[in-house]
Amino acid sequence: MGGWGSTLSDRQAIWAFVLGCVAVTAGVCAHLPMFAMARTMHYQLAGMPMDRLMIAGMGAIVAGMLVAAYGLLPRNVTAHYAASADIVVAAPEDAPLGLAHWGLMLVLVVALVIDVMKPASLGFTVPGMISEYRVAKATVSLVPFAALAGTVAGSVLWGVIADVYGRKASILLSAVMFVGTSICGAMPSLAWNIAMCFMMGAAAGGMLPVTYALLAEMMPNRHRGWSLVLVGGLGAVGGYFAASGLSAILQPIFGWRILWLANLPTGLTLVLLGAFIPESAKFLLARGRVAEAEAVMRRFGSKARKVPPMASAPAAGSHALTGLSLYGKLAALSVCALSWGLINFGLLLWLPADLVAKGYSVGVSSRLLAESALIAFPTVFLAALLYSRWSTKWSLVAMVALTLAGLALVLRLELAGVGSPVLPVALLIVGTNGIIAIVLPYAAESFPLRVRGRATGWVAACTKAGGLFAQALTISGIALSMGLAAALIMLPTIVALILVAWFGRETRGRDLRQLDLA
Repeated sequence: MGGWGSTLSDRQAIWAFVLGCVAVTAGVCAHLPMFAMARTMHYQLAGMPMDRLMIAGMGAIVAGMLVAAYGLLPRNVTAHYAASADIVVAAPEDAPLGLAHWGLMLVLVVALVIDVMKPASLGFTVPGMISEYRVAKATVSLVPFAALAGTVAGSVLWGVIADVYGRKASILLSAVMFVGTSICGAMPSLAWNIAMCFMMGAAAGGMLPVTYALLAEMMPNRHRGWSLVLVGGLGAVGGYFAASGLSAILQPIFGWRILWLANLPTGLTLVLLGAFIPESAKFLLARGRVAEAEAVMRRFGSKARKVPPMASAPAAGSHALTGLSLYGKLAALSVCALSWGLINFGLLLWLPADLVAKGYSVGVSSRLLAESALIAFPTVFLAALLYSRWSTKWSLVAMVALTLAGLALVLRLELAGVGSPVLPVALLIVGTNGIIAIVLPYAAESFPLRVRGRATGWVAACTKAGGLFAQALTISGIALSMGLAAALIMLPTIVALILVAWFGRETRGRDLRQLDLA
């Protein structure tokens, strides 16, 4: 149990968390007998009534989540503040890059692969759900819509939880929810699947911003930029590959439901990985948990020392980044994230069908999608290189500018009626992949400790909100031409370009403690 000490403050809390995990796991297992009984029907459960064991299992899941959350709740915060008045722990920016940093990066990549894999599985389950529930595609589209809505809510909620519970604690709580939502795979009705997918999205929505906040606070200055971009990018790409791989291997045998039930082992894996994830030393210090902060900092190559009370820094509650400076930057990154969501979950999904309608073959439009996946991978490394070696602020501005150029070329293609879509799509793919690789790391290292989790979570929510709006148009049957869609999306993209250039600050090589100093 010692590996959990940085998050669970005492033995009672540890056992409360363990008991909650056991209850949630037991509740999920209570749903497996019905799934196994349906093997002769290729695991189709539509229309079957839920038995008492399943209902009891749902109760155990809810109770287990509450008990686990109680175990993660921090205690004696006021007393810890008083005890740490004359203690300063040197921030990780002063440390060399060591094995502890590499280990943390590896664990967080695996955690993000598991996290991204959940919503990425949605596209692979829709065909099976249409067939089993015998409903229209627009009706089944409510499932990914609910999941996307859950990610919006989760990104905001988990940002708050990260600032109250701690970075590691919020990751563990998200993992417990992953385990609980695996019962999607045994829900007989479509309505229950929609509800559970909202919860799954809520659990998944907060993992990425919390991971960025934790990594930003643990990495040395000169390595922080590229590590943030690389971990997030590899986690996202790996998650999509993992989802497609599981679908190809398991779905022909067990049907679409197995992709939800896979949340059980992967969620438990994420819980176990928590033993290797340290709580942010900066968060521990701000909460007065000095002894734990010292232990974490020693592991990551930094030192702790006592100083006179008047010299201690940074002081809790200091406000270096406030007012227009704070909210202007938040607005800039929010509009940037919203624009990305509109393009990624709207324009790029509508573009292949529009090309086919214009006379291009299905093979051409499909090849564009396949090539976009190949382009996404090296873009992660390009973004990491520019972000860490050139400029954090201007790298984001450059990616927004590339995206804007792609939108302009799409508009030109629509107005001209002829031309090749290769360059417009290539610019959109490179630009949007660069934006999503940079915007959340930049948010994580742009805000003070006291609001870092919430601010990063809000920006992450905006990436999903743009997609939510685009999907709502699809469900409602409103069809926009590519030219009109590109023109409309150009407006917030131009605003984002101006706001980021105006309010953005350079963070490359900068000590994050400066954000907390008056």
